[in-house]
Amino acid sequence: MSLTDREREVVALLRRDPLIGSEAIARELGTTRAAVNVHLSNLGKKGVILGRGYVLSEQQSVVVVGGANLDVKARSRRAVVSGTSNPGTATMSAGGVGRNIAENLARLGTRTHLVAAIGSDGPGDQVLAATSAAGVHVEHVRRSARSTGTYTAVLDVDGELLVAVSDMAATDELDSDHVAAARDLVAAASLVVLDGNLATATLDFALDLAARVGARVVLEPVSVPKAAALAPLLVADRPVHVVTPNRDELAALTDLPTRTQRQVERAVAALHRRGVELVWVRLGSGGSLLSGPAGTTTLDAVPTEVVDVTGAGDAMLAAFCHALLGGAAPAAAATYGHAAAALTIASPHTVRPDLTERLVRSTHA
Repeated sequence: MSLTDREREVVALLRRDPLIGSEAIARELGTTRAAVNVHLSNLGKKGVILGRGYVLSEQQSVVVVGGANLDVKARSRRAVVSGTSNPGTATMSAGGVGRNIAENLARLGTRTHLVAAIGSDGPGDQVLAATSAAGVHVEHVRRSARSTGTYTAVLDVDGELLVAVSDMAATDELDSDHVAAARDLVAAASLVVLDGNLATATLDFALDLAARVGARVVLEPVSVPKAAALAPLLVADRPVHVVTPNRDELAALTDLPTRTQRQVERAVAALHRRGVELVWVRLGSGGSLLSGPAGTTTLDAVPTEVVDVTGAGDAMLAAFCHALLGGAAPAAAATYGHAAAALTIASPHTVRPDLTERLVRSTHA
């Protein structure tokens, strides 16, 4: 959704004076109050303003571009025996890396827009309804002719992931035209989060768009194959604000070994040379390593009971972004992210429905 010339003039006046009334805008533009009210209504529908006195570009907001699908989680009641049937339970819920990050952000109180693709089917209806109900703005979620994607995870009795199968056919259809339609939201966003599940060409376009409009990008590599595919996209003349790999994804991004601490630091330095400002390496139970202009910080994981590890990384990244937008230093934001991850691991839900800033702060303290 692009803005008309008149809408851009209205936004410029609102930025100059957020409390200006429609009558004053009409005088400034030489038009009628009724016409201005129509423009304001359209800007609200496009997500550019929240209402009188709230211009989106002046708010802390995030645009997430990425996968949205239906999660199917099967958990064994006892230690899994391979090659045979295992008794257990199965659940279905809205999922997808990008969508999960967006829901976590919205539940923490950050205004969040999701750019994604789902099928025009029953599962798509379920995903869209759950995402909207969580507070995410879904006007840019495209309905595809393909089936809604699925992520099927098999968990052992202790909640650890044994294997997962991802079908992202609808997400694969999310192309540059769809991202371009959200240009104004991207331009106004405080952060843009890109999910490595996107097609390489779409990621390339999204990175170019963010660079053109001056938006700060947070890139989640998602997996080793996805990290290897997006590695050529990280170039020094197109800076990225944050990249969040685990140890193996870091190796794929840099084509360098990452088994030892020294090797990790060398690989991180290679990403810095390619224009990445902050590199946050997830080390699982070993915590994480955050590297940036202020130096390198090693952070411990927050001890917790493991109920289900699914979605912990998504919560961690969302909480990190939320804290950054709240003014936290990167290391403090990463610590906040660890607290959100611990809360998610201790829950049977991929995204905790009771997640709030107050809850995370209580764990963080």
